[in-house]
Amino acid sequence: MLQDLNRQKLAVTIGQHSAAGRKTLNQDFHGALVPVGAALALKGVALALADGISSSPVAHVAAETAVKSFLDDYYCTSDTWTVKIAASRVIEAVNSWLNAQNGGTSDRNRGYLTTFSALVLKGRQAHVFHIGDSRVWRFGGGGLEQITNDHRVEISAEESYLARALGAAASVEIDYSRFDIEAGDVFVLTTDGVHDHVPPRAIAARIAEASDLDEAARDLVALALSHGSADNLTIQIVRIDALPPADAATALGESETLPPAALPQPPCDFEGYRIVRALHASSRSHIFLATDLRNGDRVALKVPSIDLRDDPDYLRRFAMEEWIARRISSPHVVSPAPAPHERKSLYIVTEFIEGQTLRQWMADNPSPGLEAVRGVVEQIARGLRAFHRKEMLHQDLRPENVMIDGEGTVKIIDLGSVRVAGVLEAMPDLDDGEMLGTVQYSAPEYFLGQGGSERSDLFSLGVIAYEMLTGRLPYGARVARARTARAQAKLSYVPAASFDPRVPDWVDGALRKAVHPSPLRRHEALSEFLADLRTPNPAFRTRSVPLAERDPVAFWKGVSALLTLVILLLAYLLLEPR
Repeated sequence: MLQDLNRQKLAVTIGQHSAAGRKTLNQDFHGALVPVGAALALKGVALALADGISSSPVAHVAAETAVKSFLDDYYCTSDTWTVKIAASRVIEAVNSWLNAQNGGTSDRNRGYLTTFSALVLKGRQAHVFHIGDSRVWRFGGGGLEQITNDHRVEISAEESYLARALGAAASVEIDYSRFDIEAGDVFVLTTDGVHDHVPPRAIAARIAEASDLDEAARDLVALALSHGSADNLTIQIVRIDALPPADAATALGESETLPPAALPQPPCDFEGYRIVRALHASSRSHIFLATDLRNGDRVALKVPSIDLRDDPDYLRRFAMEEWIARRISSPHVVSPAPAPHERKSLYIVTEFIEGQTLRQWMADNPSPGLEAVRGVVEQIARGLRAFHRKEMLHQDLRPENVMIDGEGTVKIIDLGSVRVAGVLEAMPDLDDGEMLGTVQYSAPEYFLGQGGSERSDLFSLGVIAYEMLTGRLPYGARVARARTARAQAKLSYVPAASFDPRVPDWVDGALRKAVHPSPLRRHEALSEFLADLRTPNPAFRTRSVPLAERDPVAFWKGVSALLTLVILLLAYLLLEPR
């Protein structure tokens, strides 16, 4: 399905020009890349320019390295990442390399130092990354608006120095901004050889009348030279000619999606597979054990639900499952099977996991030891980390979506509810606000209509750990009924030790924190939760827990009763004859 993302696509016109000017060596460097196929929708169009420090004999190498590395490496990052994460990591890597070439020298006149500015156009937004005193502008209303700040320190009218540059230090601070865009918008990138000598109104006037942006770029460089510019000169102009539609269905090429697979009747042959038997059926999908006729491998073949195959949102999520699986590499997440035969219909093929669900394991082990629980929880957490590293949230973690194979390896399955930040950035309509998780395990913030976070997956993991130890849920069914912040504040955690005295107080404290109704009160990271399950945290040792924290409902009932007694006492004293 994603191969058709570019059918209604982002379209741009780019004009650019660079010249050494009155210098013998051009230490500026620039470039642009307009990809094709799915990369255009999932990564966007990128432009970048860099201005090497003029006093350094190797600054031109720094500028060229920065631009080429950015344009090459940005498109090699995971397409599940947002632009901000992907571009920032690439820029940070370039900075580290340049700084290493400097060998720790503090002499800026000899180092691999350069300014750097980049513009990424993805979906219906522009993303700007900036270091130094090159500039990015937005053209509109007949004028130019500078949307970056110069990182330059002015000592006097004659003396200044660059406050921030790539390669200057082991780490770099990157200015980042994001803007909504429309067809017809124009962005301009310039080095100081241009913008120090051509006023913004003159740049805007030339762009407004331009029919050829390359010619306009050459004219503006010539104008800067005629105004006395003695520096290298570079300008890039990009006009947005068309944008992908806001409608996610169209952006995903839904009209070109394969028809949902017919429900197989095993045993039977199906598009190069031998369907052996049914494994699982629900209102959302049907899963079968199948054999790949090419190599004899056993696989799990999943077809869309009969009841939901007319629901376009469901079909889009279904088709995304295998795409997501191919971007996750973890022994604790279900793996996709090798690329299937040429498809005639929509279905998913993954590895076949011979084992049992965590739900069945819990039924077979109603009183597991703490170490067994830790082993399962730690493996689930490793699988969740694989999602989080790719800026994905699972959003439907529950015992039915966890498998344990015959060797004890735990794997997260069912990727139909996964949230992919990079895809939603390009196609925000994919997120229609529907809560996709199972209510007993979903974090409270979902019930408030808030977006999830890594701490939301942590909440679900904490609920699973609690249930494995106690056979119950920490709040019963009350979370699903608490649809306001006020109602959630009244949720009362039931200590695990009240159901199983074997649960240490410090383990109970770790569980209490992991499933706190407020995401800000939970552990900051999965590793922190796992550490608290392994090592006693002094903060969770038995202590006198205030009633307000232990049982807020009882606390406020007590306060109300006390206030009633005080009022009655005061009334008696006032009415008593003197």
